[in-house]
Amino acid sequence: MAVGAVYFSFEEESPPMSRKSPYSIELTTEERTLLERQARCYTLAYREVVRAKIVLLAAKGLGNDEIAARLDSRREIVSKWRKRFFEQRLAGLEERPRRGRPSVFPP
Repeated sequence: MAVGAVYFSFEEESPPMSRKSPYSIELTTEERTLLERQARCYTLAYREVVRAKIVLLAAKGLGNDEIAARLDSRREIVSKWRKRFFEQRLAGLEERPRRGRPSVFPP
């Protein structure tokens, strides 16, 4: 055996395992109605529409990877909003205050 030699295996590899989120989402009728309205709304901020869609798809039982692919987003973003909704319900989807000086719009 030579030092530093690299050996390749051409055996068929199994596909990577899909991660299952520990945060299973079940919606009340009121939550589902509100989120469906937000997901269809054209006047809401885009981020709020995407968050509503993430939660609705999670409630259907889809995994984070599939939700991310459907919404053209990243799995980490989907995971973040699923977890926040699971822990705080609708309040978790609201924007949190950010650090730093607040933006000021000139008159």
